[in-house]
Amino acid sequence: MRPMHDVVEHLRLPSPAPRPQGLAFDGEHLWMSSIATDRLYAIEPHQWVVAEEVELPARTWGIAVVGDELRLIYGEGEDDDRWICRYVRGHGIKTRDTLRAPDGTGSHLSYDGTRLYVSQWYNKRLLGIDESGEVVRCIELPRGVCGQVYADGAFFTITTDDEESDEYFLTRVSAANGSVACEDLARVGFQARGLAYDGARFWTNHRERHEVVAFTAN
Repeated sequence: MRPMHDVVEHLRLPSPAPRPQGLAFDGEHLWMSSIATDRLYAIEPHQWVVAEEVELPARTWGIAVVGDELRLIYGEGEDDDRWICRYVRGHGIKTRDTLRAPDGTGSHLSYDGTRLYVSQWYNKRLLGIDESGEVVRCIELPRGVCGQVYADGAFFTITTDDEESDEYFLTRVSAANGSVACEDLARVGFQARGLAYDGARFWTNHRERHEVVAFTAN
């Protein structure tokens, strides 16, 4: 087996806020949540300026773009129980449609055009949920998940066996026709959090260095 190569970093930029966590790209802006400020930032990626800043109801762990809206997964209460809410640009957080995440857990979100997926890090799986929050699909993964995005017909994930190490991987998860195939594309040599895709590059956070990183698999 040939050695795993590292991702190719194209940009490493200072985060607009400390401890960046969730990421999503809507075709124009890179949306980022900070677990230090409990705010959401819309970043113009070419100029690297903040176009919008939103106060969030709680510490927000993951983001996904769903049509013209965002879905956010956040923690609530002493147990950090996880909930999913809608954010509509120009109209704010829509709490009426808030859903409890499966088992009250989960840290990142993706959307495959039909269904929202919640990743559970320590359970090593992606859970597809319906509009009422019920689990309708479970995709088992070989490692813990600390970032995910759906693109080009597959899930792309950041995975690790040991969150305290620097052994993190970009892993493609193909889950079509009832079968699941996982392939490590490259090693991510730092403790990454979150994952977005802009059509050409992936984006993730080096959270403890307060940086946002754009990269490709090769």
